[in-house]
Amino acid sequence: MKKAIVLSLIVIFSSGVLFAGGGKEKPAAEAGVEKPFRLAAVFQTAIEEPWDGAIHQACLRAERELGVEYEFTEKVSAADFEKVLREYAERGFDLIVGDAFLAGEEPSRRVAKDYPEIAFAFGSEFGPVNPNYSVFDNWIHEPAYLCGVIAGHLTKTNILGIVAAIPINEVNRLTNAFIEGARSVNDKVKVKISYIGSWFDPPKAKEAALAQIEAGADLIYAERFGVFEACKENNVLSFGNMTDQHELAPSVVITSAVWNMWPTIEYAVQMVKKDAWTAMNLADWSMMAKGGAQLAPFYEFENKLPAEVINQVRELEEKIKNGTFRVPIIEEQPQSD
Repeated sequence: MKKAIVLSLIVIFSSGVLFAGGGKEKPAAEAGVEKPFRLAAVFQTAIEEPWDGAIHQACLRAERELGVEYEFTEKVSAADFEKVLREYAERGFDLIVGDAFLAGEEPSRRVAKDYPEIAFAFGSEFGPVNPNYSVFDNWIHEPAYLCGVIAGHLTKTNILGIVAAIPINEVNRLTNAFIEGARSVNDKVKVKISYIGSWFDPPKAKEAALAQIEAGADLIYAERFGVFEACKENNVLSFGNMTDQHELAPSVVITSAVWNMWPTIEYAVQMVKKDAWTAMNLADWSMMAKGGAQLAPFYEFENKLPAEVINQVRELEEKIKNGTFRVPIIEEQPQSD
């Protein structure tokens, strides 16, 4: 089991024992020392994959800023998912998080039921379960809509591309939001959509992007890894997804729809520490109003994009944050034009 960085204990402690005056030892708990908060994460893919990577980065930040002890296991197969979860639960972790979509859904709920004293928070398209199983998702349809607005203004062919994973609700929200944003400023836009049938298959994503470029797409929303290589080879602009992906292809990535899991993880840790944890849908902490979603910087494209486009996007950002504009949530599978 892969172990993340473990916080160093204060030098006056050794193996949970306080050395008091006179050489007499006292257990740390008896001396009033707070037990370290322990956070675990279980991931179905490698943390290189942006969805799980966003959770992992938030957990690392909790380690740095909140003083928690953090461990994680990545690339967990469907056959091993429940086993790994039970190992963390048996070791008495305070909070266990991860991605439950598809293969992890039933095992994570089953384990949570068996350990009601432990807080569980998993990415899921289904609801929470009392008393301890909360759910979250990447509600980044708002910045995806803003990417669509930019694409609708910039396209010269009026053909946009989207390369996505699997047509489930959380993916459909993003693809539909991108389309809605583009068509809000350009009613001539047509969209080519490709699903690669996997959460992480860069070669297949590149192949799908190349086919869309061949079909005339001149801007592509990269919901999955692998698109940028095709875009760089063909000088086609693109948008990143989940994390700020500018560094992967600075010449073609205009911006990214970013999922910031920090507000969710911070809230979860605080609630568990207060003994106030309850099963709930944590969706609000993944939206722009609470800082859980954002549009990445434009970097060098700040000087390349038309000023009126940037101004429109900034105005929409503020309206989304203050609640005067609502990006539609459409979870039906979109179809290619």
